[in-house]
Amino acid sequence: MTTLADLPLIASGKVREMYELGAESASGAPSLLMVASDRISTYDVVHPTPIPDKGKVLTGLSVFWFAKTSHIVANHMISATEGVPEESRGRALAVRRLQMLPVECVVRGYITGSGWKDYQATSRISGIELPEGLRESERLPQPIFTPSTKALEGHDETIDFDRAAELVGDRALMRRVADVSIELYSFAAEHARRNGVILADTKFEFGLDEDGELVVGDEVLTPDSSRYWPADGFEVGRGQPSFDKQYVRDWASASGWDKKPPAPAIPDDVVAGTRARYIEAYERIVGEPFGEWLRRTGSGETAA
Repeated sequence: MTTLADLPLIASGKVREMYELGAESASGAPSLLMVASDRISTYDVVHPTPIPDKGKVLTGLSVFWFAKTSHIVANHMISATEGVPEESRGRALAVRRLQMLPVECVVRGYITGSGWKDYQATSRISGIELPEGLRESERLPQPIFTPSTKALEGHDETIDFDRAAELVGDRALMRRVADVSIELYSFAAEHARRNGVILADTKFEFGLDEDGELVVGDEVLTPDSSRYWPADGFEVGRGQPSFDKQYVRDWASASGWDKKPPAPAIPDDVVAGTRARYIEAYERIVGEPFGEWLRRTGSGETAA
C-alpha cells in the first residue's frame, strides 16, 4: 500500500499539499494527489490550532460539486479512493495535472466583503458600474465576474476583465472562463437556495488539460472558497453569519493580535464552533450526514 511518505511532495500551501502520484489518468496524463489539511489561516497567517475534519469537509464538498457541475465544465478529479493512500482517505483526491491560468475567478451574487468596500468607495467592483443605493449584503441584479490576481504572498488584487485577459494572454479564453464561472455560480446558488443556504460569492481556479480544454481545478464551492450564509435570519443592511472561517476571523480580530506571524492558538470553544459550521455547511448542501462521506471513503469516524 502506497503511503504519503512514499510520494514526492511538490507543493505545500496554507491548507493543501500536492504530491506526485506516479500514476496516470485514463487519458494518459500525469496525475497528482491533492490533500486538504485541517489547518486554518486568518489574515494570510496559519494558526497553530487545526479545525478537526475541516479538510474532509472541503474534499467531500468538492467531490459533490464536481459531480453536480460536470455538465457545465470538465473538472480535474480522477478519484477519491483509487490511488489515494489509506491515511489520507476522505481528505485527498487523485486529480489531473493542469496548466493553471494565472487568475482567480471570483463571482459575486451579493455585495459583501471587499466588494462592498470597493462599491462604497467607487460605485464599482472590478470596473463594473453598479446601481446606486445598494446596501450591504444585498443581492445584485445579476451575478458579476470580478477576477483577481494570484498573489504568491499577501493578498490577491481585484482586477478588471481586460487585465485578466492580458494575464491569460487569450481574450476569447478569458471570456469563456468568465461565462463558465457565472454559470457554475448560478447553478450552485440555486441548489444552495433550495437547501436553505445563500451562496453570496465564490472563487474558481481553471486550467487547461493536455488537449488545451478548459478544466476547473483546485477546490470548488467549499466554505473556504465561498461565502455561504444561512437563509433563515438573512437581513440586508448588515454583515451575515456564515458557514466558513469568518467565525475564527472575528475572534482573531477581537483578540488583540496584530495580524502578523506568529498567529495565536485558537481557543477550544472557537475550534468547536468553527468545526460545527463547516459540517453544517456540508450537511445542508449535500443533504446527507457528514458521516456518510467518511463511510464512503473509508476514512474513519468523525472527530469528537
